[in-house]
Amino acid sequence: MALDFPVTPNPQPASDERIAEIHSKPGFGVNFTDHMATAQWTKADGWRDGKIEPYAPFQIQPGNAVLHYAQTVFEGMKAYRWADGSIWSFRPDENARRLNRSAARLMLPAVDEADFLRAVDEVVALDARWVPDGEGEKSLYIRPFLFADENYLGVRAAQTVKFAVILSPVEPYFENGVKPVKIYVTADSARAGIGGTGYAKCGGNYAASYLATQEAYDADCDQVLFIEPSSKDRLEELGGMNIMIVENGRIVTPALTGTILDGITRKSVLQVAKDMGIETEERRITPDELYSGLESGQIQEAFSCGTAAVITPVESFRTKDAVYEVPQPAGELTLALRERLVDIQYGRAEDAHGWMHRIV
Repeated sequence: MALDFPVTPNPQPASDERIAEIHSKPGFGVNFTDHMATAQWTKADGWRDGKIEPYAPFQIQPGNAVLHYAQTVFEGMKAYRWADGSIWSFRPDENARRLNRSAARLMLPAVDEADFLRAVDEVVALDARWVPDGEGEKSLYIRPFLFADENYLGVRAAQTVKFAVILSPVEPYFENGVKPVKIYVTADSARAGIGGTGYAKCGGNYAASYLATQEAYDADCDQVLFIEPSSKDRLEELGGMNIMIVENGRIVTPALTGTILDGITRKSVLQVAKDMGIETEERRITPDELYSGLESGQIQEAFSCGTAAVITPVESFRTKDAVYEVPQPAGELTLALRERLVDIQYGRAEDAHGWMHRIV
């Protein structure tokens, strides 16, 4: 049965002046809108109690399974305000499908795609004044998520689960926008292992990346790139983004092996590149290929991609022993891809693939 999301308005919504103040410098994921969408699932009754209510703390018992076993998955999406004032999301159907793939891996219930889209659309529409204009690539970040909501310490899948959608106005993920970033490369730790949850967008993968990310910060780098640690013979992904290189004018990215997130921005970049007549390839990339290609100039550009950062050029790759500079750290191809994708998202370029979904 389809979920409805009746609205309980926030009795103390933020003033227009407060929202304008937040929009002037929103940061990333630090301010939240007036409302959230929620629903509850039980093994006996399935999904029920859909609603949109004031953004507020959840009531969670200390014995809640999610606090002990991290049975939770999430999505990251954005809403964009176009020049005419309309509000759009980018490929939300892909987010709905990926949430359910992640949920299946962690033994969480699927959310009907129509219910997922309805929850997102209705809460964004209700809080439409929180969507900033597109100046400076500001947007409204959308975080749908599922988590175990059962007060139980036994080791089994939860029989009570909550679904929620919260919203946060944001600016570009990296404070310096499209300024090239420095990447620290590690083969000493992993964000996920073979046969594990690497392809799922679950909280534990991100927590597992924090130690290596701190090592990157300590090495004066902006992000970490993981090498698969058992055989140390292939690049995987960054702590929260996919990686791509430009090798002899062709875009190459690690193939999806089950340890790498199937990024929606990744998928979109590959399609936009094809639309622009650029050859693409998904395959194993060895660390030696990366390092030797940078030294020889066969690899001219590199960039990371993801919902939060869109496309961010890479300046260099640092290991414990060496620094490999990218010959064209803000390369022509990287910036052209970025411009094309961002223009589609903000309604400035033709949406040939029907990726944009109008909310308001």
